[in-house]
Amino acid sequence: MSTVVRTLPPGILPVVAIDRTSSKPLYKQLYEGYRDAIVERRLSGGQRLPSTRSLAAELQISRIPVLGAFEQLLAEGYFETRPGAGTFVARSLPDVRPRPASQPATGSPAEPAAPGRRTVARRPTQVLLHDEPGPWTAGLEPFQCPSPPVDRFPTKVWSALVARHSRRFDPGQLHYHRDPMGLPSLRETVARYLRTSRAVRCEAGQIMVVSGSQQALDLASRVLLDDGSPVWIEEPGYWGARHALQMAGARLVPVPVDGEGLDVDAGIARCPGPRAVYVTPSHQLPLGMTMSASRRLKLLDWARRRGVWIIEDDYDGEYRYGNLPVASLQGLDRDSRVIYIGTFTKSLFPAIRLGYIVLPPDLVAPFVAVRRAMDMFSPPFVQSVLADFIQEGHFERHLRRTRLLCRQRRRALVFALGERLGSQLRVIGDQAGMFLTTVLEKGRRDREVATRAALQGVRTFPLSECYMGRKRRQGLVLGYGGFTEKEIAEGVDRLRAVLNAD
Repeated sequence: MSTVVRTLPPGILPVVAIDRTSSKPLYKQLYEGYRDAIVERRLSGGQRLPSTRSLAAELQISRIPVLGAFEQLLAEGYFETRPGAGTFVARSLPDVRPRPASQPATGSPAEPAAPGRRTVARRPTQVLLHDEPGPWTAGLEPFQCPSPPVDRFPTKVWSALVARHSRRFDPGQLHYHRDPMGLPSLRETVARYLRTSRAVRCEAGQIMVVSGSQQALDLASRVLLDDGSPVWIEEPGYWGARHALQMAGARLVPVPVDGEGLDVDAGIARCPGPRAVYVTPSHQLPLGMTMSASRRLKLLDWARRRGVWIIEDDYDGEYRYGNLPVASLQGLDRDSRVIYIGTFTKSLFPAIRLGYIVLPPDLVAPFVAVRRAMDMFSPPFVQSVLADFIQEGHFERHLRRTRLLCRQRRRALVFALGERLGSQLRVIGDQAGMFLTTVLEKGRRDREVATRAALQGVRTFPLSECYMGRKRRQGLVLGYGGFTEKEIAEGVDRLRAVLNAD
């Protein structure tokens, strides 16, 4: 394979390698090259970068891919601009150098005696009964959340694949003794997809196919946690993760989020030695922000030194509208601390009940042992259909179509809220995913609003339900991905009637 290497003017590092024969787009080669140089500290905070024009000229390529790469690095917080001065490596990035995998971790008197110690649970923990769900969780009316655009799912293509596999069905698939990790063809396909689209470092042997992200969380909790193990969770955060962790007997430590995502320093102050951290870095649930590069690197370095597991829930990372999809936290991990969770229930349809976990190699055996005890394996027939659906390009085409559709539906919802409700609902977190979050005007209680709205055929999830502490923001989480623009407008009208009835 021919690789063209162009050296930049003196003082500009690192050397940028462009492989013109690669199928990987030029902008992605530049993006990954600069990101890796920053993560590996070959570029340091505050270091000046070449202009996009001079870099394009030096590499003898169009300026368009250079602009795309720089915009993505700016969006993720690796670069920063200074008016009149140019573009620089972000100074906010922590000054830590990741150690090689073969280099042992060294501790300090303030750290545990065995930093980096890899511990797993000794036994499954007792099951915790949950509270009954509220009326806002029932029904399929706007703005039930989460709500993928199932109305645009290619049912004819899926049906044809189902028919094909039914005709050549192997009776051997009816037996036990299936691989607890999942169908090999699907795992290979998912590994290729994750490496390409989400920058996940993985091979098929690290991927376990599960029944959605909720089972993935349950499995991770059973393997990693003992009864009473402290776990950081985002505050506010995903209620489903909270329930799964509580069922494992974990002691939950709510850690606040701000505009950059999980506040690592606040977490350390509240609980310096958790067993694990649960985080949604690509699209925080429910507030919608993306974890900054500075916070990501700080979290990874701290987890490495303290021997903490990170559970990354990338539940809808494919759906991003302001910028390209953000690379995974797992892809930056050089110490195998991150357990990466993904799902097809958001990108395809909820009833498929298929998701996956990307496991560090030394956790594969414990996860397999627990999976065998839980439900043995996921149904192979649907896995085989899904593998073909992805391999033949239908999945990627579906994502392109629904990403555009969700952007249009988001725009319609934001417009309708602004036009009909004004200051009664303030929109936050509207640049990704299939839901957005709103904040109610002072004095309103979101549970009361959501209960009354449910009686009028409007399903809005109360924001306060996402908090553990007493201080709870009052707002509504509105799903829009599964509803037409007409349904969205009618739903906003009904919600306005509920709010104006006070």
